[in-house]
Amino acid sequence: MGKVTIKDVAKEAGVSISTVSNALNNSELVNEDTRQKVLDAANRLNYVPNLSGKYLKSGKSYMLGFLTSSVSGEYFTTLIEAISKQCGDQGYTLNVLISRDKSVINDQIFGRGFDGVFIFEGERIGEEELALLEKKHIHTVLLDRAYQSSSIGSVVFDSHYAGYTATKHLINLGHREIAFIEGAADVYDSSERKRGFMDAMAEYGLPVREEYILQGYFEELLTYNTVNIFSRVRTNKMPDAFVCGNDQSAIGCINALKDAGYRVPEDISVIGFDDIQVSQYFSPSLSTFKNPINLQGVTAARMLIDMIENNTQGHTEQLHGELTARQSTVVRLSPRS
Repeated sequence: MGKVTIKDVAKEAGVSISTVSNALNNSELVNEDTRQKVLDAANRLNYVPNLSGKYLKSGKSYMLGFLTSSVSGEYFTTLIEAISKQCGDQGYTLNVLISRDKSVINDQIFGRGFDGVFIFEGERIGEEELALLEKKHIHTVLLDRAYQSSSIGSVVFDSHYAGYTATKHLINLGHREIAFIEGAADVYDSSERKRGFMDAMAEYGLPVREEYILQGYFEELLTYNTVNIFSRVRTNKMPDAFVCGNDQSAIGCINALKDAGYRVPEDISVIGFDDIQVSQYFSPSLSTFKNPINLQGVTAARMLIDMIENNTQGHTEQLHGELTARQSTVVRLSPRS
């Protein structure tokens, strides 16, 4: 038998071609019994719908792009899975595109025929690119900064509150000499968490030492190397605690401190952000500020598809997390000897 057509399905189900079309497109013109009869017939014949006609008629590709320079770490795994599932539930396919080349990223955004795009790109998508997205009216949801226009929205965490709350937690435990490990200075979550850290320290009248602001770039190994070198230089005086850019960074920090002979949390407390799955199983279990990553993905997908299908205005949704205190932070009873 050759390629099965919609006409074959109609004959098999004993209905008209238009009824098959309406049934496969979930039209309200078809009752549930007839719809099921058509679906059963299509399954028996292994019918694969010709989507190109649907796409041409609607003027849409039903494809969405997710652009980023990296998908390493549990945060991205959780985020992309949540977006992909929500897109699939609403009839769209998600394409994940990974590149550090700005020109490649721009080509993908403007040349692939996506109905809309999710972008997590830090400094690679600047004001010029945002202006072009608006000019071409490409529906976009940003996941790494708060931004909104007629065709661009964003779904972000309240990272300032997270940084402030994590730092205040350490201060309330009696810590006074607190270091901050940045993700990257030009990334929204990193800069907002740092701003929260600075505000909490200022509120309690605590100094922020320049040498206590370190770079970890949200990565375990890079943070390990940074803290390892820092501990060798600061042989006489180490911070009471570290606020790390994310949980991966916190794990790298703890491993470096252990290798340098410090106990966590008995000598130095450490806190991270996101509450990735490994955080509760790591030793010591990691105190962290839990962000609703799955909700960010679902919210972003719904927002983008709503903009595409209903031409809604772009807006910013800010999601709130909560502090989860575990074993890596402890009350400071007395100064370290």
